[in-house]
Amino acid sequence: MCINPTLTLMHKAKIRMMENQAEKNSRGTICLKYILVLFNVVFLVSGGVLLAVGVWALVEKSDLISLLDSSFFFTLAFAFIAAGAIVIVTGTIGCCASLKEIKSLLVVFVVLLLCIFLLEIIAGTLAFINYKECFPFCLQSNEELQQNLKQNMQQKYQQEETVTRAVDRLQQEFRCCGSNSSEDWADSLWIQDQNNKRLVPDSCCKTPADLCGLRDHPSNIYRLEGGCVHRLEQFLLWQLQVLGTLGVAIASLQLLGMLLACCLHRNLTEDTN
Repeated sequence: MCINPTLTLMHKAKIRMMENQAEKNSRGTICLKYILVLFNVVFLVSGGVLLAVGVWALVEKSDLISLLDSSFFFTLAFAFIAAGAIVIVTGTIGCCASLKEIKSLLVVFVVLLLCIFLLEIIAGTLAFINYKECFPFCLQSNEELQQNLKQNMQQKYQQEETVTRAVDRLQQEFRCCGSNSSEDWADSLWIQDQNNKRLVPDSCCKTPADLCGLRDHPSNIYRLEGGCVHRLEQFLLWQLQVLGTLGVAIASLQLLGMLLACCLHRNLTEDTN
């Protein structure tokens, strides 16, 4: 039987081309694999930042915000924590999927990224568009928050230890005095007590000292326009802006992650075939 040399050469050339293509695909797959691992490391870090911000808000500021009797701050803090935990879990799945080259896990990773992406785009956009109109929290009017803070200061200061500590810390950290102004303290149960000679708490003083609240002159105490509630509003608005910024930033990262994961999945499929 006569074998056509031309056909043999063509067959060998075709085999070499297929081997070269497979080698190129393999290199591309390895490159994509470690790029996706690097992406997931960054993604894990961003999740850790979200989680840390939420925990910090609960640990460091919850006593101050509790004076407003509003649940929104705690909802916001838990939203940071939940988002951070979800991002960390998703990033871990992505790392495992890319390192072990598990195609089914890559699909799960892409689906999770897509779901988080859509949720964060909605949340981030609403935070930027509505953070002033929605404040405070689409639940309470500004007057209600001021009234809650004023009531806690006037009726519970020096009556309840936790409220007293929170008010003193609030006035010192935010450099303010009273809910709306230092004049709010004139109606305080503690100030009206016959045994008390102070006009304002010592924590209102620019330089706190025992009995420094005997004088309410502007040179001695904080006279911030809008009072402590104004500073608290600014702090909470900043928190909302941070959430919106992180949401949009992480959503942008997720677009890149989905693209890389899809490319790796395709390369793994081609290498298998």
